[in-house]
Amino acid sequence: MPALWLVVIALALAALGFFLGRSRALATGGGDIRALHSRPGYYGWNVALSSLVPAMGVLLIWMLVQSFVVNSTVAADFPAQAVPEDQTLSLVMSDVGRVAAGLDLAVRRGVISETDAQNLEINGSNIRDLLAQVGKPLASDVTEPVLTAAQEYRALASTGNTLRGVAVLGVALLGFGFAFLRTNSTFRARNVVESGIRTLLVLAACLAVLTTLGIVLSLVFNTIEFFKIYPASEFFLSLTWAPSFGGGSELGIAPLLWGTFYISIIALAVAVPIGLFAAIYLSEYATPKVRAFAKPLIEVLAGIPTIVYGLFALLTVGPLLVSVFGDDGIGIMQAGTAVMTAGFVMGIMLIPFVSSLSDDIINAVPQAMRDGSFGLGATKSETIRQVILPAALPGIVGAILLAASRAIGETMIVVLGAGAAARLSMNPFDAMTTVTAKIVSQLTGDADFASPEALVAFALGMTLFVITLGLNVLALYIVRKYREQYE
Repeated sequence: MPALWLVVIALALAALGFFLGRSRALATGGGDIRALHSRPGYYGWNVALSSLVPAMGVLLIWMLVQSFVVNSTVAADFPAQAVPEDQTLSLVMSDVGRVAAGLDLAVRRGVISETDAQNLEINGSNIRDLLAQVGKPLASDVTEPVLTAAQEYRALASTGNTLRGVAVLGVALLGFGFAFLRTNSTFRARNVVESGIRTLLVLAACLAVLTTLGIVLSLVFNTIEFFKIYPASEFFLSLTWAPSFGGGSELGIAPLLWGTFYISIIALAVAVPIGLFAAIYLSEYATPKVRAFAKPLIEVLAGIPTIVYGLFALLTVGPLLVSVFGDDGIGIMQAGTAVMTAGFVMGIMLIPFVSSLSDDIINAVPQAMRDGSFGLGATKSETIRQVILPAALPGIVGAILLAASRAIGETMIVVLGAGAAARLSMNPFDAMTTVTAKIVSQLTGDADFASPEALVAFALGMTLFVITLGLNVLALYIVRKYREQYE
């Protein structure tokens, strides 16, 4: 049974449980709400949650475990001599999974029957054309071992799905029956429901922490694999970035870090003054009507997709800068893709980050400090310069650091606006690239996943993670210290 149908059935059972649990509680109390320990709704929620939550937990765990078990079983049965020399078993298993998914889709669309899917043979049908027909094209022909493994994969997955349906529905019915039968007027339903909700909240927090841990561990393990085959000294100290998928690559991170920081500095040079001045105007000078109109419009910039900013840099800002600084103008800019192009557009994108955070921080400065300054005879501008901004400075610095970490992690604006050249140059009108852009290019190439040219992406990601984490921690520390002082 598909997972979606299991979710629908579990939700329907939970809804039924809510009404039946509520009705049973009222019936055991003689129809008098005052005779119940808890409000009737709590009894209904107790039955609903008792049937839904365990069932969804079993479904989630089963899906995770089944995927691992099926992949491991099929991989163990796959003949080692059938793995091509230029591939690894993991890559072959990826092809097996795609073939199995394509056969499933072909069966669902009625292109072939389930019996035909299990009895396909390489000599009897063109598997590659069949998969392309249902929208699952493959780059190479399907071999006999891959097809056999895909059919085994489908058989194991089908058996697992059947057992999964029985387990999920069984747990849902057991939870429903147990909660319904113990529903009576003296049952402490409110305590049980609130305890269950608290447990769910704890699990949600743990899931977020475990997700972060999983991301970090995946980066760490693959980074270690990279440094096993490529010297860390050359990665951090080399001034050349020249990957070669044929071997002999030079993978120095220095040019990428330089491009990342150079573009980010230009972006902050654009965003910080404009954003800070806008925040000062909105918090100190604008009327409530103007503020209610202007602030949402500024924050709209934060909701524009970065690919749109990238196209704006490529089609508008780049040609405009070339017309001024190119051969027809000053003559120091060769093309529209340059550090200045990406930095300027990225700065526009960061304006709402600086503006909104700074505005909130300036508004958090106690009004008594303003009144005291005015009472001493200071003007509006003097109060802003000598009282408000110094008081809000730690929070403003934190906002700038958060915007800087956002700039360092940007990709699409860099790809379309700054070019792809990894170089060390002081000229802001030269094309350069960043760490994030090269992570994308290294993982979308044709190199073997176990090669240094592909694994270097994880080392780049780990380096970027450490840098942005440091900036975020520093920003949060500064903001927290500010709040402790003025709140």
